[in-house]
Amino acid sequence: MIRHLVLFRFRAELPAAQVEEAIAAFRALQWAIDAVKAFEDGTNVSPEGLTQGYTHAFLLGFDTADARDAYLEHPAHKAFVAYIQPLLQEALVFDWKRA
Repeated sequence: MIRHLVLFRFRAELPAAQVEEAIAAFRALQWAIDAVKAFEDGTNVSPEGLTQGYTHAFLLGFDTADARDAYLEHPAHKAFVAYIQPLLQEALVFDWKRA
């Protein structure tokens, strides 16, 4: 299984309601794209102070790298990326293969 970790640091001036809309839009991808086999999300609760400003995490699971690649090229994902980019200060994406 391929794990796809996405971290978001939203723009500071973004209203909370707009952040919630963006999160809902990301969550909707799991139902719009069949390649997504697992989806989790949450906000930071770590007491360590090492988040570097990232506040929201999303973990997606795909059966194969090809399935992950299909997700990346899917029109719904591309539309989400175009929508979310102006709302973010920064994003971090990290993938790994789970044994």
